[in-house]
Amino acid sequence: MEFPNISSKGPQDTEETIELVNRRINQLTLHLKPVQDNIPVQLLEVLTCAGKVKPALNVSTVTLSEYMRGKHRDIQEKVFAYFNSKPELQTPIEMRMDEHRELCMKQLVGLVREGGIRPFRYLVDDPGKYFAIAEAVGSVDMSLGIKMGVQYSLWGGSVINLGTKKHRDKYFDGIDNVDYPGCFAMTELHHGSNVQGLQTVATFDPLTDEFIIDTPNDGAIKWWIGNAAVHGKVATVFAKLMLPTHDTKGVTNMGVHAFIVPIRDMKTHKTLPGVEIHDCGHKVGLNGVDNGALRFRLVRIPRDNLLNRFGDVSRDGEYTSSLPTISKRFAATLGELVGGRVGLAYSSVGVLKIAVVIATRYSLLRQQFGPPKQPEVSILDYQSQQHKLMPMLASTYAFHFTALHLVEKYSEMKKSHDEELIGDVHALSAGLKAYITSYTAKSLSTCREACGGHGYAAVNRFGSLRNDHDIFQTFEGDNTVLLQQVAGLLLKQYREKFRGGPLTVTWNYLRQSMNAYLAQPNPVTARWEGEDHLRDPNFQLDAFRYRTSRLLQSVAIRLQKHSKTLGGFGAWNRCLNHLLTLAESHIESFILEKFIEAVKNCPDESSRAALKLVCDLYALDRIWNDIGTYRNVDYVAPNKAKAIHKLAEYLSFQVKNIARELVDAFDLPDYVTRAPIGVQTPSEAYSQYTQIVGF
Repeated sequence: MEFPNISSKGPQDTEETIELVNRRINQLTLHLKPVQDNIPVQLLEVLTCAGKVKPALNVSTVTLSEYMRGKHRDIQEKVFAYFNSKPELQTPIEMRMDEHRELCMKQLVGLVREGGIRPFRYLVDDPGKYFAIAEAVGSVDMSLGIKMGVQYSLWGGSVINLGTKKHRDKYFDGIDNVDYPGCFAMTELHHGSNVQGLQTVATFDPLTDEFIIDTPNDGAIKWWIGNAAVHGKVATVFAKLMLPTHDTKGVTNMGVHAFIVPIRDMKTHKTLPGVEIHDCGHKVGLNGVDNGALRFRLVRIPRDNLLNRFGDVSRDGEYTSSLPTISKRFAATLGELVGGRVGLAYSSVGVLKIAVVIATRYSLLRQQFGPPKQPEVSILDYQSQQHKLMPMLASTYAFHFTALHLVEKYSEMKKSHDEELIGDVHALSAGLKAYITSYTAKSLSTCREACGGHGYAAVNRFGSLRNDHDIFQTFEGDNTVLLQQVAGLLLKQYREKFRGGPLTVTWNYLRQSMNAYLAQPNPVTARWEGEDHLRDPNFQLDAFRYRTSRLLQSVAIRLQKHSKTLGGFGAWNRCLNHLLTLAESHIESFILEKFIEAVKNCPDESSRAALKLVCDLYALDRIWNDIGTYRNVDYVAPNKAKAIHKLAEYLSFQVKNIARELVDAFDLPDYVTRAPIGVQTPSEAYSQYTQIVGF
């Protein structure tokens, strides 16, 4: 390694260089040299930051927060207040797995019976309020949020959505008040995403009017079943319905159906005969949820325990259904379970908010280095820190408004049962769940790194948030599988466009603008680089949709070409990465569309200006991240690409100037974020931190 030759410089340059080197050595020495015991202890003090800049916008946190909070903030505050008043129900930083599981059960029972909050009733009557409760509960403890989801959205939701009146009458109250803690037994050791490949069987016995639930091999053991290891008494078990026939086959497979199967005695809590339960043990996160494995050995249940909304079996073994095929019944069954994906997308935004709040507040507080003979500057004044966090803050806002829209559409779907809306919500929930949870997972690691060593302290929560949230990318549909579903639906709509058929709401732009998007880019507009043009929402949305349309057309051509030699499956696999990129591009277009609408609908001028700034950063940062795509087809000329990059960096700087107001507008109290480095009052941050350590 070569060092600069100081002696070759002039006298003045040499003195300045030596002074800089000495100052740097002294700063580094302070990191290495232990503080002497005889130095008097002084109170920690936050110095005035040299990089402090007066905000360019005058943003009212209260006004912006009122616009952000939505219709159900009151119920969330009720959840926060309940747990804040119950220190014994607050999750400590360290605890054993068995203790955490019992605490989660106490938290759920306390919230319902003592706190008077009944999530299950809202799941049926007001889904938006249910998801708001789920977000708040997940902020208290993500394990509690998942346990609540298993009890109400999965176990309870399967009874309500897949069963009929007799099932609701029998089980509703017990599910609601947690007298019937239950499980959702779909996943098997050998099959997760491929639900049609499940091997558990339910054979009808006409002599006893019962179904016989059986696990035929080890691969069919129900695995990762929430509530099964400790607390669950009943399970919704998904199994192939087998009906006896009079031909040589002996039985007919009617496809996967759902059955209510008791697994423990309601009074003694002992495991019932024929049921074998084992604990899946420690996980990377969510250890407050008792995941277990279930094996059934010829367990008999009454015929009425078939959840028979989409298919029923009579006393004499005759099968009836309003849906003519196994595939249609299967699609209808899974379609009714889409609420889980809606909830995960919504809750993932809540996790991202907490992480961004902590990281942003700490970055405003933390001061490191600075100009010579001046106070140190906030680390958020460094461009590198802005690049890490400000586009992430912008994305959090974008996801917030999009998730609210998704919940509204889902609520509307549950009331109307409109087929077009059902398809729309299915596609949106799959894409948004995949996109948002993947983004949040990456962002949690970025936030931890952005907060340096203090981000590594368990008390500051990034580790637990990251570990608990990680599985959001897998359950309720693996993200890669869900994105393929979105890509498949895009291709279906693409075919409809050329056949002249109707398009559902989400895909309208394919009809409206496909021809324009696929024409040769305008060489004049490709070079426009003015700020007004780049911040025009029409340019931004057109750019997003242009990319999606190009990807859609090109992958359709590739699939047609490869299917001739590789077949349908082989062609799909050959183009898989292309298809995933297409799906992500479509979802990004939709998110931007909803963000632009939210900006326009904001009634307060100053809040609208702040949201417009954040929306512009979201759009231009995304365009810059995929600038190669736009350059390859000459949609953006080199000068325009450079202008986009420069403006995105400048917008990050501007968002930094109102970052405190933006994170405060999420309205998350300190007892919810629960990270000493992320408290609202900067002067208290270090003092709280040192107290926790023991000073």
